[in-house]
Amino acid sequence: MKRLFTSCFGLGWLPLAPGTAGSLPPAIIFAVLCTFKTPPIIVIIIMAVLALAGSVICLKFAPDVIAATGKTDPAEVVIDEFAGQAVTFCAVPFLEIDIFSISQIWTVALLGFLLFRFFDILKPWPIRRLEKLPGGLGILADDLLAGVYAAIPLQVCVTLWIDRCFSC
Repeated sequence: MKRLFTSCFGLGWLPLAPGTAGSLPPAIIFAVLCTFKTPPIIVIIIMAVLALAGSVICLKFAPDVIAATGKTDPAEVVIDEFAGQAVTFCAVPFLEIDIFSISQIWTVALLGFLLFRFFDILKPWPIRRLEKLPGGLGILADDLLAGVYAAIPLQVCVTLWIDRCFSC
């Protein structure tokens, strides 16, 4: 059961790009919520709950998966990517994204997804150093910081897009 949760219900068992697959659910959930004009505070709460739930699962169960696989960061553990991706979208609804069209919302979701994957893969300072933390914390911390790093340019892009929309 622990491996099922840490693999994000099997996404981590995919043979190609399991981390990318584990990042998809929060991006899709974000886009769907915004598409249906869910109040921004609800979107923020849901993204925060997803990040918190993924973090708790990773911290609680990843050490057992590490022990079972003998790997310090098993590829099947993708709940950390799930949590980090949710962090990327936590503040976007504050930017009045509800004025966006459906295609613009999905573009924002795609951009947030790509930015998170970029920072998660590139691991600029100090993200890579966080991987050295013990157990589940080392697996999780780098992805949470990658989520914060991705949120910053996403916020800038969305803000500029909104400013441009209002000036037209």
